[in-house]
Amino acid sequence: MQRSSDIPHFSLIYVIVKFGLGSKVLKEAKKCGISGGTLMLGKGTVHNKILNLLAISDVRKEVVLMIANNKKTVTALEHLNKVFNFSKPNHGIAFTTAVTDLIGSRSCTIDDQIESEEGETLYQNIMVIVDKGNAEEVMEAAKAAGSKGGTIINARGSGIHETSKLFSMNIEPEKEIVMILSDVKATTAIVEKIREDLKIDEPGNGIIFVQEVSKTYGIYE
Repeated sequence: MQRSSDIPHFSLIYVIVKFGLGSKVLKEAKKCGISGGTLMLGKGTVHNKILNLLAISDVRKEVVLMIANNKKTVTALEHLNKVFNFSKPNHGIAFTTAVTDLIGSRSCTIDDQIESEEGETLYQNIMVIVDKGNAEEVMEAAKAAGSKGGTIINARGSGIHETSKLFSMNIEPEKEIVMILSDVKATTAIVEKIREDLKIDEPGNGIIFVQEVSKTYGIYE
């Protein structure tokens, strides 16, 4: 691993949009020099009384992950914001987190013309990985602690507590990843509430980690 002073300045770009727009996000990002990314299906949770009554409070989403150096990240975010109008309600969310090391990508190169921005962190990205079926409980706990919503992504686990056997074959049970963008002042309360309600400290019950968010688009108080 490189020393911290030698670490290249890369960013992980998260873009959360309505179902069907993920490919367009990747296409537009390529115009800014980003070679590709990963697209995942998600489910957004909306706290709206009318939608809850109609049982359509879960909205299908697509989550796009892309890595780029800081210069391309700034260019891409500004371009995506213009194309998708993140400044308007319900048009999507985009934010970035820092990447300290990058291996296996030749398309991402260091650009020394832009320095890493330092400033006060306003938001954090809370990631919670739990067994399938527990994501809603995570969201309920988060909401009780002040969260306004999140995105649920389906996944699979393969750890010491996640592998069971069926007819002598290892089975990797399905997981759910809950992604919650939080005001930094509310993060501790949200994390502790999820930790308590889901008994995260008990082996195999889940994992929580928090990422510092650098830039945000489409966030409303």
